[in-house]
Amino acid sequence: MPKILVIEDEAAIRRVLTKILSEENDSYVVEEAEDGQQGLDKIKNDDYDLVLCDIKMPKMDGVEVLEAVKKIKPEIPMVMISGHGDLETAINTMRLGAFDYISKPPDLNRLLNTVRNALDRKKLVVENKILKKKVSKNYEMIGDSEAINHIKQIIEKVAQTDARVLITGPNGTGKELVAHQLHERSERSAAPLIEVNCAAIPSELIESELFGHVKGAFTSAVKDRAGKFEAADKGTIFLDEIGDMSLSAQAKVLRALQENIITRVGADKDIKVDVRVVAATNKDLKKEIEEGRFREDLYHRLAVILIKVPALNDRRDDIPLLIRHFTEKIATEQGNVPKQFSDEAIALLKEYDWTGNIRELRNVVERLIILGGNEISETDVKLFASK
Repeated sequence: MPKILVIEDEAAIRRVLTKILSEENDSYVVEEAEDGQQGLDKIKNDDYDLVLCDIKMPKMDGVEVLEAVKKIKPEIPMVMISGHGDLETAINTMRLGAFDYISKPPDLNRLLNTVRNALDRKKLVVENKILKKKVSKNYEMIGDSEAINHIKQIIEKVAQTDARVLITGPNGTGKELVAHQLHERSERSAAPLIEVNCAAIPSELIESELFGHVKGAFTSAVKDRAGKFEAADKGTIFLDEIGDMSLSAQAKVLRALQENIITRVGADKDIKVDVRVVAATNKDLKKEIEEGRFREDLYHRLAVILIKVPALNDRRDDIPLLIRHFTEKIATEQGNVPKQFSDEAIALLKEYDWTGNIRELRNVVERLIILGGNEISETDVKLFASK
């Protein structure tokens, strides 16, 4: 049930607002506060879906309440109530983060429309937070090994900066998890994380994919199209398998890093972008530089922070945790009760040669859950794990 707080020092107006809201929807729970300080104390101690707040009040005025609420509970929509002489102040509160303002005496239709819209906004904010938590859980780094804890420490230190990061490691080790963690823990997390698999895009199309193109730039360019760098503006671009990028595209990426400027294919006009770049590769880029396939200047621009993700064979103590994580995840996806792995089964899986790393482990766990018994035994592992 939506919970609404009315902060108003004039008792008559306070009663009218409470009556209007209660009669509009009997699911609304409406509480009152007779001054700004009392209202702020209530907000500190309780959760509200909407606050209606007068501007001119004793002890603490509405602007002060708004500023305080935005610091402690910014997700609560604040609708300011303004007298005729407070109109300019009311407009200024919008700049401070108020959802809207309503003039006295309140117009019934405008009041109720504003209340509905504000409650919808709060609902969307809450749903978005829940969704982000689910997404964040999908990219959670599982493990307590020294190597993984070291990576977690680096992420904590680096995420809040705009430092470029190069993530290295074999295929299937979870390099994309590191990229997602860097983005989600950064101040850019509200903006997009745009992923580009450089190995999956043909070399003749990579520049168009990254920087966009204008109509007529090439045969199939039938209209203007923005690239991934523009889509990632104010956010993060993750260049996966950057070791497979063509030299000409590397030169343009270098310019984007140096000048924060990109140019669409076939265009003369430069476009300013504000993008954090995180890159990943399974290749030895220093060897690629020696053989002329990767630009040394680009390498040094990308590798401000270097994170090496270990192979699963080098962090075997994390395997029981990963098995438990995948077992619960797969059970949730399939709507089943999680199966248990015997100690002997886990011990055997710890000895396996994980050439495909975590990706391979996940596949094997799913196969064992589907084909094995109620409890996954050592025999199940011997029968199904290596097939």
